[in-house]
Amino acid sequence: MSVRIVRLGTPRHPGEGTRIGTVRRPPRGVPKALFSKQNWYDVWFPNLAPSVTTMKLGQRAASAAQWAAFKRKYKAEMATPEAKHDLKLLAVLSHTTDFSVGCYCEDESRCHRSVLRQLLVENGAKVEP
Repeated sequence: MSVRIVRLGTPRHPGEGTRIGTVRRPPRGVPKALFSKQNWYDVWFPNLAPSVTTMKLGQRAASAAQWAAFKRKYKAEMATPEAKHDLKLLAVLSHTTDFSVGCYCEDESRCHRSVLRQLLVENGAKVEP
């Protein structure tokens, strides 16, 4: 049992389980009925997505300093009581069921999911490499 960090819209891994979209917005131009069939996500969970302002900060980050500023801001958002509860819930679930969380970004190292991976591990989640 574990959580896998994935790019939404990519083929599913065997045994991946439920795919959770930790994104601010649903995929553009895709009918809701096709979200799961097209491997976007089974459940939309924007609670763990960066706010729109923070998301734009990350998308515009061109330097290491700008990326570090995005990470600080996103981590601060994930330090709220509500986000902490959500992170802890996913961490506990990772020990009893397989599921995945993800975002659309091509490069995980420049995506909030890289930070989300770290936060899940810090909360005790069993995360696939």
